[in-house]
Amino acid sequence: TRAIHLPDDRPTFRAARKRLAFDELFTLQLGLQWRRTRLEAALAGLDNGPRADGQAARYLDGLPFAPTGAQQRAFAEIGADLGSERPMHRLLQGDVGAGKTLVAVWAMLCAVDAGRQAALMVPTEVLAEQHHRTLLEQLAPLGVNVLDGVRVELLTGSTSQTERRRILGELLSGQVDVLVGTHALLEDVVRFHD
Repeated sequence: TRAIHLPDDRPTFRAARKRLAFDELFTLQLGLQWRRTRLEAALAGLDNGPRADGQAARYLDGLPFAPTGAQQRAFAEIGADLGSERPMHRLLQGDVGAGKTLVAVWAMLCAVDAGRQAALMVPTEVLAEQHHRTLLEQLAPLGVNVLDGVRVELLTGSTSQTERRRILGELLSGQVDVLVGTHALLEDVVRFHD
């Protein structure tokens, strides 16, 4: 600590600063790993893995193109995580147009196939509206929002109170399968059935 507060010269200060940054990041990483280990020991995951005859499989079968190799790897890895007893810790990363939404929709449908609900949270209302429209278009062959088809709703800060009450009631009763929205999804009144 003397080298950071009272360094003899600039190189000594730089080395001390670099070491201090390393120590802080190392401590943070240890804390995160400790928290993750505790969470995984206390929680048992539920099997939300892909079903051969589910909506997720039908979704992929109905695509007008074949998923890329990277998407196939993402399906396999995320599918294994969804079927695991451990909570998933995964970041899906890719360039614009790489197919991240396709993979996310597939993963959400895996949850729906297992009788669960899914949420897709995005940072802005414009993106939420775009993703909602994309989901409605992509899931149209599965009968989205029709009879026994997948129910997809949109919830943002500008959703009217009447519409908000309807969506929240149907979400809580389990009628809504996928909810797309902004940070409005984090409000205390937003409660999922499963």
